[in-house]
Amino acid sequence: MSDFVIPPAAIPSVPVSGDSRRFPVRRIFCVGRNYADHAREMGHDPDREPPFFFGKPADALLTDGGDLPYPPQTGDLHFEAELVVALGGGGTDIAPGDAQGLIWGYAAGNDFTRRDLQAVAKKAGRPWDLAKGFDLSAACGRLHPAAQTGPLDRGRIALTVDGDLRQDGDLSQMIWPVADVIAHLSQSVRLAAGDLIFAGTPAGVGAVARGQVVKVEIEGLTPLVTRVV
Repeated sequence: MSDFVIPPAAIPSVPVSGDSRRFPVRRIFCVGRNYADHAREMGHDPDREPPFFFGKPADALLTDGGDLPYPPQTGDLHFEAELVVALGGGGTDIAPGDAQGLIWGYAAGNDFTRRDLQAVAKKAGRPWDLAKGFDLSAACGRLHPAAQTGPLDRGRIALTVDGDLRQDGDLSQMIWPVADVIAHLSQSVRLAAGDLIFAGTPAGVGAVARGQVVKVEIEGLTPLVTRVV
């Protein structure tokens, strides 16, 4: 057994529906602009762009309905409702036809973003890390095993703030379906069990303030509720 000079950090994990055990998280990948209407609202042409990816630290997870303290250095915190895909296997150069067999489960997620910091980074050609990967920025609900749900390639995805509908789309509107996302990502990195993929957000992203409650609902999954404090 190895010794460490400081105590090792706890393994990040997410809860599993109907199970007392948790899903250990290795890495978090996010897909940018994977819904056509959202790509357009961000000023891009969805017909010309292959999928691109950015990451969040695994310890940026916010689970179990926890509160999100309003993060520092921003006055423009945004919500982004997303389907989260949890991998039970991996590899490189995965074919789309093989990708479904690697999916362990699905959850509702929220890719919280410091939009003003992201705008500055984009303008300066700098990385998005501090805009996307800040503490507790990766909210994730309970995972539902894919063996029970089947492939989630369609179904409503919606987000409300204090009960007001802000995002309303369907998983079938993804530019790149989940299997294609996994295949594309596996060309750049070796995927493995424990990886999470936030699969993109539909149109309607916007700001959330202290005291507001954000709810993400995806057909067939446990809703994700986050209060910003």
